[in-house]
Amino acid sequence: MLPHFQAVLAVSTWVRLRRLGGWGLVLLGIADNSVIPLTGSMDVLTIWLAARHREPWVYYALMATIGAVLGGYITYSLARKGGKHAMERRLSKKKAAKVYKRFERWGFGAIAIPAILPPPFPFVPFLLAAGAMQYSRVKFLGALVLGRGVRYSVAAYLGALYGRHILRFFSRYDKLAVGVLISLAVIGGILTLIQYLRYK
Repeated sequence: MLPHFQAVLAVSTWVRLRRLGGWGLVLLGIADNSVIPLTGSMDVLTIWLAARHREPWVYYALMATIGAVLGGYITYSLARKGGKHAMERRLSKKKAAKVYKRFERWGFGAIAIPAILPPPFPFVPFLLAAGAMQYSRVKFLGALVLGRGVRYSVAAYLGALYGRHILRFFSRYDKLAVGVLISLAVIGGILTLIQYLRYK
């Protein structure tokens, strides 16, 4: 029953986000970087919207970046208040220790570089680490804007450049694309339920 409900919800949400255009990217970016990571969903929506040419591709890159930065800042702020305990509640102590070491070594790059990398590279742990370690807000936002800006600019540009081919692909494999998004939503829901039970 739960997977069926999530499947229906995923389809209706995807349709609404497409209709909202740039504002849909902002909403999805907030959710993807703060509530439940929806692997690849931001890239897919950015490319699809840019391919339609309703607005310049720069507009979609900007809106996607704004959404991702807002969502990332929410996660950072929560971890900053909770400190290292919040980080260790989300991840195991072993994984948290690895993230801390990388963050101490790379600093600015520990945010900017993972922000550029495509899925399935996990990004949320680095947001949590930045907050837990009380990393400078200004440097954090600078790194996040730089990384996400580069990533979504490339995605939007490719969408605009290969628009016809991309739209043809979506029209041909629309069911497959929706199926992938449904699967991601179901997996995200299961992981969230597991985390909730673990915290309880």
